[in-house]
Amino acid sequence: MAKSSSANLFTAAGLAADTPRPLADRLRPQKLAEVVGQDQLLGPDGVLTRMLETRSLGSMIFWGPPGTGKTTVARLLAQETDLHFEQISAIFTGVADLKKVFEQARARRESGQGTLLFVDEIHRFNRAQQDSFLPVMEDGTIVLVGATTENPSFELNAPLLSRARVLTFRSLDESAIEKLLQRAEQIEGRKLPLDADARVALVRMADGDGRASLTLVEEIWRAARKDEVFDVAALQGVVQRRAPIYDKGQDGHYNLISALHKSVRGSDPDAALYYLARMFDAGEDPLYIARRVLRMAVEDIGLADPQALVICNAAKDVYDFLGSPEGELAIAQAVIYVATAPKSNAAYTAYGAARRVAKEGGSLLPPRHILNAPTRLMKDEGYGRGYAYDHDSDEAFSGQDCFPEKLGRQTFYDPPERGFEREIRKRLEYWAKLRKDKAGQ
Repeated sequence: MAKSSSANLFTAAGLAADTPRPLADRLRPQKLAEVVGQDQLLGPDGVLTRMLETRSLGSMIFWGPPGTGKTTVARLLAQETDLHFEQISAIFTGVADLKKVFEQARARRESGQGTLLFVDEIHRFNRAQQDSFLPVMEDGTIVLVGATTENPSFELNAPLLSRARVLTFRSLDESAIEKLLQRAEQIEGRKLPLDADARVALVRMADGDGRASLTLVEEIWRAARKDEVFDVAALQGVVQRRAPIYDKGQDGHYNLISALHKSVRGSDPDAALYYLARMFDAGEDPLYIARRVLRMAVEDIGLADPQALVICNAAKDVYDFLGSPEGELAIAQAVIYVATAPKSNAAYTAYGAARRVAKEGGSLLPPRHILNAPTRLMKDEGYGRGYAYDHDSDEAFSGQDCFPEKLGRQTFYDPPERGFEREIRKRLEYWAKLRKDKAGQ
């Protein structure tokens, strides 16, 4: 009997045809019903379930953490819709490679075969590379499925996002991870050598990552001696990993970030550092923490200390450059800074008030004197007429009213007598006096 092509490939590579495959690869679902933890997409009323009922796929972006099934689902979607599955990684693919992939997809299309192009780490492509997908998406040469762990709103071009639907993959919950453990035991024909508490700890160690959970399972089976059963301490020693102190996807995540935020707002740097350390120790994404600290800078410090925003943004960049653990110190310094900075939510409150008024009177036109008149018709209609150029005034302040006439003047921003906003308040009072004086002239 002739050997299969796969067997010939193994032989050519100098590998035995029965080379052991990693457990995660052996347990890879062969049909969509076997995918765990993504019921919002693949359940009876899931988005992808509904798409498959029409056997018609549009381009999509799969957004979610590692080990949640993005690659597997893309492969199975191609299988379910009789599309050729092509996989590339943005890390290793250049413009020339993309052109070749597109040409092959066009050739397939001419022969009646569609292509599902799966692009891993799609956010790593630059703007020009992302734009190169647009023509082949529009003419149906490919169905693009991009995978990313980063927020597509920030990392992908608007034209690309407008042509693709973003689907969110969730971290696997404890029940989904447990299903994977049971499947592993079934395929191996043996139980994991763990007591009840250690099994719970193992599920938590996986941290919502299905692939990581199966890697840990393999480590445990390799390490276990005959009839040995690991407790939690022994398990941690074997896999050199601790269970997270809290579940990042559930209440613990929100409780600790809330405690950190309230400690900063309460000007308690010691408590803030304590909660920061707990979050780092639990394996929380440091860039998530850095983003939240930036939020604290704009919400709770604002213009009372304008440097707070600069320092927090710099801390985010430092961590992005250095990584862990060195970059964590930059975030810690930012936390200390915002915790000890003067506090003001005046800008936050003013913006909220302005948004409410804008929604109520959003159709009101600005006064014509502050509008440009780029055409003769607009000039004849009075656009720009009577505008006073502020720099022509002695104080570089004309005092003209810029609010819509029907709305009248509004006051949103009321800086307190704290920090740098003390100086801003003096400026506002000075301009208010000048405006009043000029109105009386």
